[in-house]
Amino acid sequence: MPESPGTESPSTESPSTLESASDGVQAWLTELDRTLQAGDVAAALDLFDDDCYWRDFVSFTWNLKTLEGKADIERMLTATLDSVKPSGWVLAEPATGTAADAEAWVNFETAQARGYAHLRLRNGTCWTILTTMQELKGFEEKKNFTRETGVSHVIEKGRKSWLEKKEEREARLGYEEQPYCVIVGGGQGGIGLAARMRRLGVPTIVIEKNARPGDSWRNRYKSLHLHDPVWYDHLPYMKFPEDWPVFASKDKIGDWLEHYTRIMELNYWSSTECTKAAFDEEAQEWVVQVVREGKPVTLRPKQLVFALGVSGYPNTPVFEGADAFTGQQHHSSQHAGGGDWTGKKAVVIGSNNSAHDICADLWENGAEVTMVQRSSTHIARSDALMDLALGGLYSEQALANGVTTEKADLLFASLPYRILPAAQIPVYEQMAERDAEFYSQLEAVGFDLDFGTDGSGLFLKYLRRGSGYYIDVGASQLLIDGRVSVKSGQLASITPDSVVMADGSTLPADLIVYATGYGSMNGWLADLVSPEVADQVGRCWGYGSDTPKDPGPWEGELRNMWKPTNVPQLWIHGGNLHQSRHYSNYLALQIKARMEGLETPVFELQESHYAH
Repeated sequence: MPESPGTESPSTESPSTLESASDGVQAWLTELDRTLQAGDVAAALDLFDDDCYWRDFVSFTWNLKTLEGKADIERMLTATLDSVKPSGWVLAEPATGTAADAEAWVNFETAQARGYAHLRLRNGTCWTILTTMQELKGFEEKKNFTRETGVSHVIEKGRKSWLEKKEEREARLGYEEQPYCVIVGGGQGGIGLAARMRRLGVPTIVIEKNARPGDSWRNRYKSLHLHDPVWYDHLPYMKFPEDWPVFASKDKIGDWLEHYTRIMELNYWSSTECTKAAFDEEAQEWVVQVVREGKPVTLRPKQLVFALGVSGYPNTPVFEGADAFTGQQHHSSQHAGGGDWTGKKAVVIGSNNSAHDICADLWENGAEVTMVQRSSTHIARSDALMDLALGGLYSEQALANGVTTEKADLLFASLPYRILPAAQIPVYEQMAERDAEFYSQLEAVGFDLDFGTDGSGLFLKYLRRGSGYYIDVGASQLLIDGRVSVKSGQLASITPDSVVMADGSTLPADLIVYATGYGSMNGWLADLVSPEVADQVGRCWGYGSDTPKDPGPWEGELRNMWKPTNVPQLWIHGGNLHQSRHYSNYLALQIKARMEGLETPVFELQESHYAH
């Protein structure tokens, strides 16, 4: 995960350097402001390097869009300047670097919003700029100086308490009053987005089939802990306490989500399942059929968000003979963990995060375990990942250097996907050198390793395909020591008591766990809406890198995530805790703008590619 020159605290620079960098950046900003307000696109382009990138989150494009090179930027500015009317480009704080090669945080405004930007100058011209919408003018969150009083200091009969008012609102919404937005999926993504919506005054209902918020975590295997560190995983508005463990258990996360949902006063419909959704063209709204605690309810929101995670349905491959298997078999999503497996033989098919975790869980509980690796896997040791990849952005040291969670998120986003591999490759080269003995030991037991197609490592694999990696939190040592066996190759069939490999060898089994991942996200759309709508939306996730499981053409942003899709008023939200936190802000602002009737001309809506 990318280090950035901006992760150093400005205080590490000398006063003279700070003054020089700030002067250089402000001069550049002043000229950008002048040319854009004058509508002089040609003069504005002179401020950019020939190799330049402008990544925009909503502020100019009402989209998540990366412009690569001057021709792309010219096309964007020509299409958007008249309506966007950008102005007020000023430093938010002192810049770092030198006058010619600087990095800076920038405030700016548009006709409808206030924005925040990150800028890199190279030889006096712009190499990268990230522009983000932060709030809509006239529709700001009520906070700080504008927070609500909470009570009227007028004594009168029949006054209702906060609780009575809250219960009345909850009883009306979805029945007497319709929500403007429905979020299908009440995991971390749906919860965080709903918190953003509430702060913006967007009436929203979250639909969740589980009985309690956080159950999507509680229901996983009992040994599960977050593999990402605490600094990377905060929810919007409310950070984890300072004594929160670096790697929290799944039940601890589940409890946090449940309390967060209550504290944020979300309209959270648990024990509720969405059974069908269709768009009413005449009314220009969705008709969403749900069953709430056994009773059918019809909701009619203007906006519909699917927040069902990074993936779709569990992907359980079908092998000849599986129906005749006499032991237990299930997908990793159904693996509860624990129990007494003493003397039993377990075969785990897969070699990514869940496979490693489940192998460790089964070994701890007495099983004789074999991992079946069907394709190469990238492994990054947790401590190396934190030291080399995450530490500059998400750590106690980063906080001490002035890199807040919010800044870290923006620094993370400030390197467009086109140039991200070049920033990542040196990190993983250093990791390979640092942990050379560890990797050698894994290969010695037959584990098939990779560092990604181009050596760019874990996070690019995650962005491109959402699979193919393991953050080592101890299970790799079980493989190295031979406590868990590794068998590489493809499966041929299953007998009543074994797994048969393509090379003819057999693996005796009392339990088979299919840690084989999940299907595409728009599989949910095909079932809940229609195959036609799923095809119209197209592929979700990946950005067209033309690497395994992420076919081209190049998109440059994650397909269909957090931005307008080819189906109006339908949105996709998901990702890990970091992405759910950061990108929920932009999705909420897009929906709020539509609720308030603002003009939201989307620049270059993506094409649909590779339907479900």
